[in-house]
Amino acid sequence: MKTDRRKVLKGLGASTAALGFPHVGRAQVRGQIVVIGGGFGGATAARYLSHAGHDVTLVERDATYFSCPFSNTVLGGMAGMGDITFQPRTLSADGVRVVQGEAVGIADGTVTLSSGEGLPYDRVLMSPGVDMIWGAIPGYDEAAAEIMPHAWKAGKQTQILRSQLEAMEDGGLVVIAPPANPYRCPPGPYERASLIAHFLKAEKPRSRILILDAKESFSKQALFEQAWDALYPGMIEWIPPSMGGRVASVEADTMTVVTDFNRYDASVANIIPPQRAAAIAQAAGVVDETGWCPVSGLTFESDLVPGIHVVGDACFPGAMPKSAFSANAQAKVAAAAINALLRDESPVSPKLLNTCYSLAAPDYGFTVAGVYGEAEGKLFEVEGAGGVSPIDADNDVRVAEAEFARSWYATITNEAFG
Repeated sequence: MKTDRRKVLKGLGASTAALGFPHVGRAQVRGQIVVIGGGFGGATAARYLSHAGHDVTLVERDATYFSCPFSNTVLGGMAGMGDITFQPRTLSADGVRVVQGEAVGIADGTVTLSSGEGLPYDRVLMSPGVDMIWGAIPGYDEAAAEIMPHAWKAGKQTQILRSQLEAMEDGGLVVIAPPANPYRCPPGPYERASLIAHFLKAEKPRSRILILDAKESFSKQALFEQAWDALYPGMIEWIPPSMGGRVASVEADTMTVVTDFNRYDASVANIIPPQRAAAIAQAAGVVDETGWCPVSGLTFESDLVPGIHVVGDACFPGAMPKSAFSANAQAKVAAAAINALLRDESPVSPKLLNTCYSLAAPDYGFTVAGVYGEAEGKLFEVEGAGGVSPIDADNDVRVAEAEFARSWYATITNEAFG
């Protein structure tokens, strides 16, 4: 049974298209497509649509893209910033016009940039990511994030948090405060705690990590807790809201984290606030009262504004978590649907896969996977088709899954950025 699972996981690591996503055939009608956002969703969609023969313009605000997946390895001292750095302009080699700029509006068949330039379109595909909800935690705003970094958008924030960990004296307290669901990468805060603990164990062994959570449970909890007991005994403590873990406010000037029952003086505070779809999604009118973008699970076209498709962390297609794997899978489905719609054909109902790898140490990994089908325009999880790593797996399985995680990362970054 373990051998079968390892073969499956290895296959998933080698290919992000394990279920055979809808084929994006050569276009019979050449459309003008504007893609907003150059991350895993946007870059993948742009390449697929360009290969299909469409005129594709990718709008990305930043010249350099920093990957949130594997950014925790930077915090744990296992990798450097260069390992998570990619250039959206490489898509030019695939025939994509890459425009560095910020989209600020979408209306009347035109995407408007902050520069004033207008980009006409037949269809828009957005993968805009998330914005932090400033003020959701009293005392936590953009200025506070420079002192208590969230690092939930990789790049400068990752560098701030890594520098603080390096500068912290041995015996310091690292506070990590994850938000309530939904948010980008549900297992991410707990992988972060694990890999920071890996660094501290080697360099600052008297230090400890306190996770002050807004949730009563979290993704892959049993697997993480087993790893913590085995690898970092006594170093990581998790407190749910029922035990006083909910962060009520922060005081950035004194590095104080306040809960309903206690005050904690942190040496390093990683405060991850609630999130919502990024500003351009709100400006385009594709965000509802939840803060996310309701879309069709068949085409990823907005339920609110025709002609705009949304994939990745910003969208809500039904039962599918927010992850890079999801964004990549959704981008392929949306690209195939756009191609079909421009030819006046009916899109194919998809099957999508999400696999989320987590590292508790460089050679200790585990996985959760889910398969999603579409019915009546929304995604549902296919019962019995997914699963998690076994709780009491042999060490060689953990080592293999860590390698599968690295294989997956190499595959998905190559597929998105070349």
